[in-house]
Amino acid sequence: MNSTLDKKIYTKEELLKLYNLPLEELLKESSKYMSNNIEFCSLINARNGKCSQNCKYCAQSSHYCTNIESYPLVDIEEVKKIAKEAKEHKASRFAIVTSGKTPDEGRDFQIELDMIKEINKIGDLKPCASIGILTEEQAKALSQAGLKRFHHNINTCKSYYPEVCTTHSWEDRLNTCKLVKKYGMELCCGVILGMGESIEQRIEMAMELAEIEPDSIPINILMPIPETPFENYHDKIDEENVLRTMAIFKIANPKAVIRFCGGRMRLSQENQELALKTCVEGILIGNYLTTVGKEPKEDIKTVEKLGKNLI
Repeated sequence: MNSTLDKKIYTKEELLKLYNLPLEELLKESSKYMSNNIEFCSLINARNGKCSQNCKYCAQSSHYCTNIESYPLVDIEEVKKIAKEAKEHKASRFAIVTSGKTPDEGRDFQIELDMIKEINKIGDLKPCASIGILTEEQAKALSQAGLKRFHHNINTCKSYYPEVCTTHSWEDRLNTCKLVKKYGMELCCGVILGMGESIEQRIEMAMELAEIEPDSIPINILMPIPETPFENYHDKIDEENVLRTMAIFKIANPKAVIRFCGGRMRLSQENQELALKTCVEGILIGNYLTTVGKEPKEDIKTVEKLGKNLI
């Protein structure tokens, strides 16, 4: 691993030139910033559906008739049960994820704070949360409850965001990221690839994330959901361009953990392993919010096969 991870500020032209290198050369460059560690995290989909926002990729949006099962916030005992199972599967982080623009005021948010405290009691499992756009008071309360890391994606670059969602702005998301860091929590902030963005806009995402400086950058690959506006977007990105994008993200964000998340099953096993060797250091294990992932034991076998350290 490169021992000097001082971040270089790249221009768009420089990153685009790197993006267009022969794939082997690009991955060789990104591998310079890799450790030999892989970090597992996991989640519980703690409140599902009936979201007021019109994000065009999302099965949980109330704007589209996706026939998804909706349910209110699960109880704390269920969270504790799933969290303990995640720990048994070698996850070192566990996230509470809820649908909706913001954490509900009042009862739901207080219960979410209690969930965080219970996860902390398990031991050797760091609590994370992905519960929407925050107010300053909510960010402060999460920090005081012992939350270690907050997840809030930019999803795409600022220039493309209006094509993805119009019920809130890219700036709304950026403001939450700033609040997370202000109150001393780690930040997990990433994107969804394959929503119709251009290569140049993928470069913009990498540069915007470099300015935000998240600790973890989750990479989702769009899994087109029937009845959403993006239902026919299967061909908007291929495997090679996923690899190229992740490599650029690692080069532009050398200190951040680039993390496989939803949609990685669109990559072959061979390309998943290639990414884990050259640009990806984290995996969200198990199933995702509304799509299926891998069995954790399969990921453990892959990590062992590659000679990586599971942390």
